[in-house]
Amino acid sequence: MLTQKQIDFYHETGYLGVENVLSAQDIIDLRRVTEEFVEKSRQVTEHTDVFDLEPGHTPEVPRVRRIKNPAAQHIVYDQVRCDDRILDIVEQLIGPGVRSMGNKLNMKYPDFGSPVEWHQDWAFYPHTNDDVLAVGVAIDDMSVENGALMVIPGSHKGQTYDHHQNGRFAGAVTDPNFKPDGAVAIKVKAGGISIHHVRALHGSAPNTSSKPRRLLLAAYAAIDAWPLSGGDWDALSANVLRGELTNQVRMVAAPVRLALPRAERGGSIYETQTVLEKPLYRITDR
Repeated sequence: MLTQKQIDFYHETGYLGVENVLSAQDIIDLRRVTEEFVEKSRQVTEHTDVFDLEPGHTPEVPRVRRIKNPAAQHIVYDQVRCDDRILDIVEQLIGPGVRSMGNKLNMKYPDFGSPVEWHQDWAFYPHTNDDVLAVGVAIDDMSVENGALMVIPGSHKGQTYDHHQNGRFAGAVTDPNFKPDGAVAIKVKAGGISIHHVRALHGSAPNTSSKPRRLLLAAYAAIDAWPLSGGDWDALSANVLRGELTNQVRMVAAPVRLALPRAERGGSIYETQTVLEKPLYRITDR
């Protein structure tokens, strides 16, 4: 459980790193299963419903940058997504009642891992209130060198930046005046977690080290937060992890820019961001 100091820090800065949430055995299991999936990726040469591939991926030298919806692919990932140690922390930050909003496993292997350009999750999926966050489970120690998640403290209290280019959603901040000044890395050891607010500006650089950085990300929303893009009652109910879905949604004032018109390139955020004319990091397309 979090201390009041940690809770206050999250609400003030929009992010938090928490060490020693999962056990050493949990990390052993996550690494084993993840390595098994990387081996399976040798059988594919293009993106699939499971794998998002790095540029240069081959059966001989597999390079995977994301496992899509890992909780649906293996019980080990699903158990972590629903783990009481994580959900207890989430409820301390967004209140009682939690709905799962999806998950993915982003991976940066030594000397190549694709970057993720600066963005706000709020630009992808705004809700009636912003008690929405993402938890990243560190499967490896996260450092600046291996591409740790970077966040701008306090940015969750500011504007929602334009994520459009030439009139279409581009999945990253495109404001020409934006600079990631004051950005900090959420550095935690394997077994720790990163947490960032849905409106917090964040991104991550390529891995320039000899060590991998694998991060299992799960998004969660308060039970009374409803997606502005609409939602199916039965589908949303099926993703409730604690509490019961309510039709009495809570509204808060927050700046919103819808992710419309839709992106020129669909798929993962990596694919969407390849169209950027002025990236702050450099994504090489396949």
